[in-house]
Amino acid sequence: MAEQLDALVIAGGTPPPEDPFYVHTQGAPRSLVDVAGKPMAQWVLDALGGARRVADVVVIGVDSSSALTCEKPLSFMPDHGSLLANVQAGLTHIHEQHPEASHALIVSADIPAITPEMVDWRVERALQAGKDIDYSVVERSVMEARFPGSNRSYVRLKDVEVCGGDMNAVRLSLVNQLELWERIIASRKHPILQAALLGFDTLLLILLRAITLDKAVERVTRKLGLTGAVHLSPYAEIAMDVDKPHQLEILRRDLAARGGASS
Repeated sequence: MAEQLDALVIAGGTPPPEDPFYVHTQGAPRSLVDVAGKPMAQWVLDALGGARRVADVVVIGVDSSSALTCEKPLSFMPDHGSLLANVQAGLTHIHEQHPEASHALIVSADIPAITPEMVDWRVERALQAGKDIDYSVVERSVMEARFPGSNRSYVRLKDVEVCGGDMNAVRLSLVNQLELWERIIASRKHPILQAALLGFDTLLLILLRAITLDKAVERVTRKLGLTGAVHLSPYAEIAMDVDKPHQLEILRRDLAARGGASS
């Protein structure tokens, strides 16, 4: 049998009343919002469940009362209060359950358009690379062709303009490096913190479009003291997360056209 990875699905987060998303969730976790007849996270679990390169699945942030299901062995963990705490707790659980495993796949619950084939592609690339952190990105042209009007945030490099994917792999032995995770998670969506993490020399090169994707990865991972790889995904779905209400509507239409809850 081909090597498999356990998957950690990050499903925590409940929008407060002042959040534009609250009208859709009404106090429930964002991962459970309805998308074409199914909770958003269920679409993700269906893709993981149908993937031949996924072993067990852990969902963190909601419990079994959510009625989420998966064809693979499924367990639930409570929300630990922050993205960093959820990632650490989930990876620690996987590491304890399967100490022989080298890596785990971290998947956001808000990328409902992924399919089993996309999951298998992602796992295969991560296993082939064998790095500490294995990241995916999608080119702007690929994203905008597949999801016009999605309004993603992009980084423009010398050779390509990309947005970040939400299905990535990490070496499980890194789970106890608290300072590393704090730096990575804190910089995820904050350009100023990213500048501190990458170093202002790298940031300047990016702003001047004077650095390639491969060179940017080399510099970042060297500063972190890790090995890393980045893959250009041919699948826009890997980066099509639901951050804003208009993105929810795009995916509702898209998945309804796919067949909705019957798919």
